[in-house]
Amino acid sequence: MKTKITELLDANGVAYRLLPHTEPVFTVEAAAAQRGVVAEEMVKSILLREKGQPRRYVMACVLGHDRLNPQAVRAELGEEWKRLTFASAEEILEVSGYVQGAVAPLCLPDDAPVVFDVRIAACHRVNISSGDPMAGLEMDAADLLRLAGAILADIASES
Repeated sequence: MKTKITELLDANGVAYRLLPHTEPVFTVEAAAAQRGVVAEEMVKSILLREKGQPRRYVMACVLGHDRLNPQAVRAELGEEWKRLTFASAEEILEVSGYVQGAVAPLCLPDDAPVVFDVRIAACHRVNISSGDPMAGLEMDAADLLRLAGAILADIASES
């Protein structure tokens, strides 16, 4: 299986393990079960958009069952960012090139910052989407942080 994500990883010599699914998955629980991994290693990639015009987007990532705090993301980005809300399925596809549920924090537009919760940096291995709802990827968290060019901040709360 080749996607923009696997091509980026291959081009950068990043080791990863492809974790195919028997059916498309759209939740952390379903993805973890299909991949045979624990939810705590799953990285949820959530596209947020700024309210108002022109629209700006930010990719925010938290682990498994953690909940995203959009106000913490906005605070990290600075005062020039206005209120953030969740992007629609159409916006997710338009901005990221991925369908909702198969979003990864890689291969995004240059003007879309990526913010990772600090808990991701504490992980050794993580699971992300491959960009295709039929497979995930397992890789070193340090490689993911580097390739995503992510800002680290406390943007999650445990659920």
